[in-house]
Amino acid sequence: MLSSSYHKRVGSMRGSFALVENTMAGNPRYANGNLRRKYRARIKAREGPCGICRGRLGPIHYDEPSDAQHPLSFVVDEIIPVSRWKEFGYESPEAVARDWNNLQAAHYICNAAKSNKITKNGASEPVFSKINVLDGEW
Repeated sequence: MLSSSYHKRVGSMRGSFALVENTMAGNPRYANGNLRRKYRARIKAREGPCGICRGRLGPIHYDEPSDAQHPLSFVVDEIIPVSRWKEFGYESPEAVARDWNNLQAAHYICNAAKSNKITKNGASEPVFSKINVLDGEW
C-alpha cells in the first residue's frame, strides 16, 4: 500500500500540471498565438508613442525586454480589457484579444498602472499619479 505522503506529492504534481495547462488554455491572448505574434510585430514596427500616456513619459524602448526592470519597454495594450469583454458586446474574450482595432503600443509601466480600467469613450484613464519611473542614470 502506498503512503499518504506519496498521494499528496503526486496529487500536488498533478494539480500544478493542471494549473499550468488551464492557465495556458484559459488565456485568450494565446488562443491564436500566431496571429498575436503578427499583431505584436506590426505594432512594434510602427514604433509609435505609448497609447496610454501619449508619450509623456518618453519614447517606448522597443529594444528592451518587457519586464518590470525596464518600465519604458514595449508591450501590447488592449484598449478594451479582455476581462471586460461582455460590457462591450464582444462574443468572447478571444474576440477582444484578436481585434486589431483594440490593440495599441504601450510602456510596460503605463499598461501595468492602467490595469483593466477604461473611460466612457474607450480612452485610457490618466495613470500618471501612480507612476514613478527611474530611467537612466540620474
